[in-house]
Amino acid sequence: MKLTPTPITAAIAGLFAGIVMPLIWPKLGDETLNWVFAFLLVIALPMHVLVVGFKPPREAGQGGSNSALIKRVAVWLASALAAVALTRILSL
Repeated sequence: MKLTPTPITAAIAGLFAGIVMPLIWPKLGDETLNWVFAFLLVIALPMHVLVVGFKPPREAGQGGSNSALIKRVAVWLASALAAVALTRILSL
């Protein structure tokens, strides 16, 4: 399966993390291993697959930064924050 990260897939990953993490947060308890698994499955894995991707960047700027990656990370963060804000508003 070939999946190319785009701003849309980054938004999907952000929405997923922003909706699921607050739902499971109270259920994690004090066990550190639960927190590690939750972070890996809910935040790190979807972000790596849908935002960063598996291929190295094709083109980097002068400073070595990839503007497309920075844009996708910004979209991911914005959509995650929007999802958290929306779930808090709806839960009131």
